[in-house]
Amino acid sequence: MNQEALVEQFLRYMSVAKNASVHTINSYANDLRQFADYLQRQEIGEFAAVSYLNVRNYLAELQGQDYAKRSVSRKLSSMRALYAYLVREGLIGTSPFTYIRTPKQEKKLPQFMYVEEVTQLLAAVDPDGPTRKRDAAIMEALYSSGMRVGELVQLDLNSLDLHSGIALVLGKGGKERYVPLGEPAVKAITDYIESERNPSPELKGRPVFLNTRGTRLSDRSVRRIVDKALDAAAFSKNISPHTFRHSFATHMLEAGADLRVVQELLGHVNISTTQIYTHVTRDHLQSVYNRAHPRA
Repeated sequence: MNQEALVEQFLRYMSVAKNASVHTINSYANDLRQFADYLQRQEIGEFAAVSYLNVRNYLAELQGQDYAKRSVSRKLSSMRALYAYLVREGLIGTSPFTYIRTPKQEKKLPQFMYVEEVTQLLAAVDPDGPTRKRDAAIMEALYSSGMRVGELVQLDLNSLDLHSGIALVLGKGGKERYVPLGEPAVKAITDYIESERNPSPELKGRPVFLNTRGTRLSDRSVRRIVDKALDAAAFSKNISPHTFRHSFATHMLEAGADLRVVQELLGHVNISTTQIYTHVTRDHLQSVYNRAHPRA
């Protein structure tokens, strides 16, 4: 079986058996096809023929092309996953990645907004815009729940319990979890649904947030909605829809929320992923102290 066929077989496995997201599958596909192109240039026709030295040379090429360490690590992870699958299926004997170390990552703290900035951004939705109620509901929901953008756009009407102020979201790996919706978010979503939507008794599978064509909103559309509000608010910060999630976690911990609770709400498998926000809050508290205390 040639390299292209093996990659396609692996991608099907990740999609069906591992229930990987479309975004993850696309990332694997791009990384592995780039690797296959490199092997073709090196006249290596089979994955089984790849050596430890070939892998080291490929990684050196990526670094020479100024790929960020995070990008190189992701590509390395994709290749490792492919070879682990090929070994497990008995399609090759060993993996050349066994002794390849992952590049050490620079610790980058997540960008977040202060509470005042969130309030300012939420107020920047165009009050006369044709989609103002939908756009306001989207940003309120992102900040109120800490859900990922991909989780928000996949919300269906039957996954909302607006009376109790919760939503059932489908997270990474197909794992479901409940997230809170605060009063402003519930009010905004209710206002949007009642005034701009006409929900039928059959709610299952009907998206909450629609585009102007009446179909499910995309991640990219949410980015445009946030960018529009950023322009209106004249923000200079580099803020994305994901910044609402970072802000949610940071503000929860600053207010004294338990780390395990925040982990559950964010849908993190490992608490170490959530712990990065404790560094953010410590840095924030230190900066506040330095500005406010006369003998700091």
